[in-house]
Amino acid sequence: MWKNSTARYGSLQVALHWLMLVLLVAVYAAMELREIYPKGSEPRDLMKSLHFMLGISVLLLVMVRIAARFSGPTPAIVPQPPSWQELLGKLLHLAMYAFMIGMPIAGWLILSAEAKPIPFFGLELPALVAKNKPLAESVEHWHKDIGEWGYYLVGLHAAAALFHHYVRKDNTLARMLPWGRKAG
Repeated sequence: MWKNSTARYGSLQVALHWLMLVLLVAVYAAMELREIYPKGSEPRDLMKSLHFMLGISVLLLVMVRIAARFSGPTPAIVPQPPSWQELLGKLLHLAMYAFMIGMPIAGWLILSAEAKPIPFFGLELPALVAKNKPLAESVEHWHKDIGEWGYYLVGLHAAAALFHHYVRKDNTLARMLPWGRKAG
């Protein structure tokens, strides 16, 4: 079933969740792997373009994911966690959504302010701002710093899911597993 039920996330939400993970890993991998190539080389430039295009893909898919999230019920966690855990979970999800929206927009702003082409799988996206080197440098600084925090956000999210599954023994993880394991 593609829509959420009260017991588990639907196949659309599950597919988007795991696809986002794959995309985030690919975005990071492209940026990290560029370091093995010399500056100005074609493979390095390709890795940077891939980083950007995959980042914009994250932005587009997170919009679909947000729409899908509000299209049906949120499956209940059974047994219900303490309210402080629910609050932390909501804050972590909010931080992750802000990250998945803000980082691609920041990358787009950087390229725009550097007056560089903005590639997207054969298309060229419009610039968000006119050439502005100080803006590009400022946003790039934040983009790099916040990008490092992304490792921790994703890691914390995974650790929390495993904590719920193995320590609390609730259905938090089972609700999002792709192979149809029954929640609860």
